Amino acid sequence: MTDLTLEPADPHRDAADLHRWLTHPRAHFWNLLESTEDQIRDHVAALAADPHQDAWLGRADGVASFYVETYRPELLLDPTQFASRTGDLGMHLLVAPPQDQGDRGFTAAVMAETVSFCLREDQGLGAQRLVVEPDAANTAIRRKNAAAGFRVLGEIDLTVDGHPKRAALSVCTREDFAASLLGRRRDVRTDALSGAAASAVSPDVAPAGTLDVPGPLAVPWAHLEPDHGAAAQRQLVAKALGEFSHERLLHPEPTGEGTWQLTAGPSRYTFRAHILPLEHWLLEEDTLVRTQKGVPRPLDVQELVLELQEPLGLPEDLVSIYLEELASTFAARTATLEQARRGARPVTADLLDADLQTAEAAMTEGHPGFLANNGRIGYSLSDYRAYAPESGRATRLVWVAARRELSHLSLGEGLDEATHLELALSPEERDAFADRLAGRGLDPADYHLLPLHPWQAEHRLPITFAPDVARGDLVILGPGGDEHQPQQSLRTFYNGTRPGAPYVKTALAIQNMGFLRGLSPHYMRDTPAVNDWLRSVVADDDEFAACGFSLLRERAALGYTGDVYHRTAATNPHRKMLAALWRENPVPLLADGEQAVTMAALLHRDHEGTAFATASIRASGLEPRTWLTGYLQAYLRPLVHALLAHDVVVMPHGENLILRMRGHAVVGVFLKDIGEEMAVVGDRPLPADIERVRARVDGEEKALSVFTDVFDGVLRHLCGILAADGVLRAETFWQVVAEVLDGYEAEHPETARGLAGDVDLRAAGFAHSCLNRLQLRNTLQMVDLGDQASSLLYAGRMDNPVARGAAPVELAASSVARTA
Repeated sequence: MTDLTLEPADPHRDAADLHRWLTHPRAHFWNLLESTEDQIRDHVAALAADPHQDAWLGRADGVASFYVETYRPELLLDPTQFASRTGDLGMHLLVAPPQDQGDRGFTAAVMAETVSFCLREDQGLGAQRLVVEPDAANTAIRRKNAAAGFRVLGEIDLTVDGHPKRAALSVCTREDFAASLLGRRRDVRTDALSGAAASAVSPDVAPAGTLDVPGPLAVPWAHLEPDHGAAAQRQLVAKALGEFSHERLLHPEPTGEGTWQLTAGPSRYTFRAHILPLEHWLLEEDTLVRTQKGVPRPLDVQELVLELQEPLGLPEDLVSIYLEELASTFAARTATLEQARRGARPVTADLLDADLQTAEAAMTEGHPGFLANNGRIGYSLSDYRAYAPESGRATRLVWVAARRELSHLSLGEGLDEATHLELALSPEERDAFADRLAGRGLDPADYHLLPLHPWQAEHRLPITFAPDVARGDLVILGPGGDEHQPQQSLRTFYNGTRPGAPYVKTALAIQNMGFLRGLSPHYMRDTPAVNDWLRSVVADDDEFAACGFSLLRERAALGYTGDVYHRTAATNPHRKMLAALWRENPVPLLADGEQAVTMAALLHRDHEGTAFATASIRASGLEPRTWLTGYLQAYLRPLVHALLAHDVVVMPHGENLILRMRGHAVVGVFLKDIGEEMAVVGDRPLPADIERVRARVDGEEKALSVFTDVFDGVLRHLCGILAADGVLRAETFWQVVAEVLDGYEAEHPETARGLAGDVDLRAAGFAHSCLNRLQLRNTLQMVDLGDQASSLLYAGRMDNPVARGAAPVELAASSVARTA
């Protein structure tokens, strides 16, 4: 084993070595490539003379091999960027070029020794926390930092010795290092947190201006103050009245021009609202009043549901679960309101040019049609802050080794296991996990490497699967090095450490929006094959390319089936608790000048009430009709083509698509989440191994994939936003939709009614499929995933706003009464 030591650098003795290292091309991030040896000598001498800075020479077996600078962070970081603490220490590290020391794992060993030296009290510098600010583009050192436990607080702009740089400001505490891939090999005096999940969670980013790690909140439940609660209740009650009326569960009575009332048990609700096509209730929240016997009463969404339990059809044995999901949704809403008050939430203007993950964390609404859309039963308050997508915090996944003969890895075309592992894990992670298995006398080749959500690792792995761990069928490896940000779908993570690395989707056994959120190893065996087949359909059809439509394929899927739950007679939720899949990353696929943003952003209003869609249209400089046409050409038209030309339907809600934008206008989309949510609804030939995706239905039901999932699920809400903001009248909105459909039919007359000629997207009406009715009927499992069509609930028929010969108009009170 190489013996690594650090000692004060000597300006005269070490100048030649340091000059050679710092002027090597590998050291270009230090901005000293043009320095002379005398300048390097003077630089080191100046550090040695400064009581707030030091220069250190590192040796490997006595040979000069690396260089470290330490400093007080406030010397480099402005207090408006970072709030330094007592015990903070800044650090820069340079390893000698490869010809001096190039053996595998050397840089990781140097990083581990350097961080240990800075943190340890015995024969070290005794820092409480290390601060580094590597160039954001220096991915190699960022990987090493992550492996040592550093957590990125955010990117900042710095000027160092006259050179500007975009820096990834990062910190590492003693606890972070002790729990890291590299730190577990070092002895640091610390009261490190125990438990894989605790070590996997990143610290908070400061709520105001500076990037820092605050201590625990003085009042952990500050988000539940009455003013936040009242605002959240108003939003949720307004949404409940609007969406339940849309689904014809409620029937408000008109009381005047645009005014309505609803009697619910002892309460009367009055409000102003306009009703747009598809019976979309555009309710004015600030006009909403609840009274009982004429006395004003506070708005309360749970009380509203109890008052309406009978007309809502909510079973008595499930009412408490639905009320708990509402409580959780309410808590999430108050949390974002409290963050906004502290200045910790971005406004829409901040999102117009933001990166994908900034926009992702800004989303708050989830599925727009569902009332109880943030259930997350199983999360504690600390879990919410750590893992909720809207918290925007990074975390580290926890990895286990699953015995190979008790697990199954499926790979897409052209992907072998070695390449998959190179994409899925950093070199530091692969080396560390192999060492840990070998250290237990196990052969790494006998295992697959499976990532777990940290919540799953804490709550399920050591309890629900304790016998599997005790047998050695599952070997706990601990947190990885890469930092991941949770996405809106809760279980999916984006790798923030290695740009271009695939998304990771994990199992997560919490109850959310009518399902226990797991992943089935059996079902996922075919997932890469399903994705490859759909990719071939899209790639072989020029229409998709013309629309700017492409896929983010799920390229690999891994599931563990060695547990006892897979040996029961009937299927059960426990079979879906240990699995993962990897999906392509959209960012490397963007063209120059393009921005990626989740399509959910088009239905987003910030806490000030500003809509992203409205702001994007105005920032684009395009006429609203032109902007909308471009969006529909990228979103609606390829979905229509997939249905009519290929009998393919997908689940195209806001969380399942990533928009490609240029100049604030939509120029294309990426479709994701394909394996679980794609179906072939006709008789077209399919490979035998993906026959499970076939669902034979008639033409009217095929058309619901557009009517329900696109018109009602997405465009209805976008139309309401643009109408409310005075950007585009509702009738004009749907006229543009009709024009896009007409344009498709004109260019593709042979497929305009589908392969069987039985699909009519311009029909007079369609069956009104209702989502909240499903959740109200059974909040534990809304639909049978194996036969979703037969699980759906309908509320009569809905007028089609793009029916042939019918100009869509805003509905009058009388027409609402008629359709209800």
